[in-house]
Amino acid sequence: MRTKLIPSRTSKFVFQITAAIVGGLLAGAALGANPYVISQKDREFRPKEIMLKRGETLRFINDDGELLHHAYLSSDTFEFDSGDQQPGSQFDVLFSVAGDYAVLCGIHPKMKLGVHVTK
Repeated sequence: MRTKLIPSRTSKFVFQITAAIVGGLLAGAALGANPYVISQKDREFRPKEIMLKRGETLRFINDDGELLHHAYLSSDTFEFDSGDQQPGSQFDVLFSVAGDYAVLCGIHPKMKLGVHVTK
């Protein structure tokens, strides 16, 4: 005699939740939800210039050996300050205002990153 398998309510619920999570992750990836990475290495930002859409995020990673970095931006419309970044640390910035910005390092004055944020 064969036993007929009937999915339980719990297994249906787990499947629906899993499908929703996977769908959300795929939608986020398609929309560019992951932050753009800015490396701080050899006392410079890499890349030196980047274009974003309003609402996108930059992730500043200090991968410069034993050196501290301190990324900041101060303008009339938008500002942030990472504080001192230890080697290996990261700092995320959501750019919510369109415009052209210059990100600097408070420790290494020659470091400059051009950020162009479109609407």
